[in-house]
Amino acid sequence: MTTVLVVVLVALLLSAWILAIANRLDRLHVRTDAAWAALDAALARRTVVTRALLDPSLSAAASRAESASRADRELAENELSGLLAAVDRSALAPALAAELADAEERVVLARRVHNDAVRDTLLQRRRRVVRWLRLAGTAQQPSYFEIAEPAAPSDAVMLTPRPSARVVLTDPAGRVLLFQGFDPARPQELFWFTVGGGVEGDEELRDAAVREAFEETGLRITPDALTGPVWRRRAVFSFDGQTFDAEEWFFHASVAELAVDTSGFNDVEETSISAFRWWTAQELAATDDTVYPVQLAELLPALTSGEWDGTLRTIR
Repeated sequence: MTTVLVVVLVALLLSAWILAIANRLDRLHVRTDAAWAALDAALARRTVVTRALLDPSLSAAASRAESASRADRELAENELSGLLAAVDRSALAPALAAELADAEERVVLARRVHNDAVRDTLLQRRRRVVRWLRLAGTAQQPSYFEIAEPAAPSDAVMLTPRPSARVVLTDPAGRVLLFQGFDPARPQELFWFTVGGGVEGDEELRDAAVREAFEETGLRITPDALTGPVWRRRAVFSFDGQTFDAEEWFFHASVAELAVDTSGFNDVEETSISAFRWWTAQELAATDDTVYPVQLAELLPALTSGEWDGTLRTIR
């Protein structure tokens, strides 16, 4: 009888613990949804104030941002940020300049609150008990919203152009090699990404892809061994306090066998890359981890099966 009571007590405690985790996860999803609604409202208010400037190019950019889908929203809003940065605030009526500064400040604050909520939700979703018991249910995995932030709300937003060459490196099983890293300014926000990096000087894209593959993995390939570019991705992101306007060109290469050698990492890579692993498309589709490009799980099977038709595809 004592054994039965102990078992029942443990089961009740375990059930209460799991229920508490499920409730917390539910509250985090509600918080994330509310944070997105607040960010969406702040962005909408900024478009309204932008139209009040009576500048045709600004109004057109505001309309594009307002009508953009969630997938294209970041790029459209960052385009608007860049145009607003060039506005001479001293030439505006004081009330309008103050209104614009306030709208921009609210976007900055709402974006930070949203991304904090996303971070906390993703951390909870990654817990083993949540994944094993599928406590997230059908709730959609939240994603960060990357938008350029000025040092102060009224400062100009400076975007650094960054063309880069990336390699979707796969093995015979159709798995892709990804690195896990983080922004030194936000080390708690981990994400996975493909091999590759920035183009140096007048370097050709293929040459940059070959160089990056060797530096990051130890793989020696020739430019002719690369297929593509197969994908192109535009993204605005911040890294270590600097904001980049990135244009990424993706090539595909397949290797029969590779012992990944990271001894070629530079100082930044050594401090900001924490792991690497090979992923299947199924694992990518099922993970709650943040992966870039976002559509990698969807596009990987066609790429590894050799079905690429020679068309450069814009992805996110």
